[in-house]
Amino acid sequence: MPGSLESLDVSVQIPYHFRCPISLELMRDSSDQSWVATGNTTCPVTRTPLTDFTMIPNHTLRRLIQDWCVSHHSFGVERIPTPRQPADPILVRNLLSQLSSSSNSSSVKVSALRRLRGLSHDSEKNRNLLAANNASQILLSLLFADIGSQPSEVHLESLAILSMFALSEAECFYVASDLDRVRYLVNLLFHSSIDVRVHSAAVIESVVAAIRSAELRGQISSVDGVFEGIIGILNYPLSYPRALKIGIKALFALCLVKQHRHLAVSAGAVESLIDRLPEFEKCDAERALATVELLCRIPSGCSAFSSHALTVPLLVKIIRKISDRATEYAAGALLSLCSASDRAQSEAVAAGAMTQLLLLVQSDCTERAKRKAQMLLKLLRNSWPHDIIAITDDFPGSDVVPF
Repeated sequence: MPGSLESLDVSVQIPYHFRCPISLELMRDSSDQSWVATGNTTCPVTRTPLTDFTMIPNHTLRRLIQDWCVSHHSFGVERIPTPRQPADPILVRNLLSQLSSSSNSSSVKVSALRRLRGLSHDSEKNRNLLAANNASQILLSLLFADIGSQPSEVHLESLAILSMFALSEAECFYVASDLDRVRYLVNLLFHSSIDVRVHSAAVIESVVAAIRSAELRGQISSVDGVFEGIIGILNYPLSYPRALKIGIKALFALCLVKQHRHLAVSAGAVESLIDRLPEFEKCDAERALATVELLCRIPSGCSAFSSHALTVPLLVKIIRKISDRATEYAAGALLSLCSASDRAQSEAVAAGAMTQLLLLVQSDCTERAKRKAQMLLKLLRNSWPHDIIAITDDFPGSDVVPF
């Protein structure tokens, strides 16, 4: 199905009752689920508060939309797929029971794991069903059983399923509190299969993001090879969107540990972030820019970014193009760079920072972004042409430090 109405033939008029009230595009099954999943608690049509969040599929409407899609196929309309049936709870419990039984062979367990992996991939509802039956605890036990040996199919299939789950705090503590388990996951970041590497990075990110103990987060981020493994995923040469998404999530989570950010710089994070920044989607671009700002706060990171010829021009170019949050991060990174280097100030001015910052302080962006822009305007004042300085006399400074 087309991603938006613009991709359809202009002569096609989508019936009003086939349009999603949220996106105004052709209705699809995930629209209402996404509305609720993003924290909305009101009806998207009437705006009245919702008291029941149970999703009841409208099969008749779906069939009508599918028929309409088929009849308009010649206009570029693709048929919306029929969703898979939810997993049978009895089947899920039987498969998990097979995994828990010590008498079952590895081949039986692998077969059960592959069926569970398929079910988990099908829908969030299936993943919730597995979680309700303590699947994560069973899978963690399988993943870390006999970790002194080479990874088996049981290990790797368990890891693949776990990478699709949000682990509980207790499950994250189970992983983080044992450095042998952490090192095992880090070793898998260098597996010959990129899928295995991405799955391991997803579990590491889940653990680091959820664990409350600063000491445990610090232990994970100090394990040899963890930054190299994550950055290797970001640098994977083939187009692999999930590798980029998981890679930047994991790198950002690890860089929140201040005392080990220098390890990210040493592992090549600066070059990877600048090279990949244009390829990230909105949410991932925000994380990437947040990571850039975090690394710019330490001397080695600030120096490395300043030495990269594309850093300042790229930050200036995208400072207003992604989102308010991305604008804050880009402005914060520029502020750190320009505060530390006269050359960065000159590069920023040459890249057009004057215009971007002047537009920014007059826009509807966040107050934090405006304050950072005002600080940059004041900082860059001596590098600007005299006719520009006169325009900026009315902009106040700010005592807000980069965040």
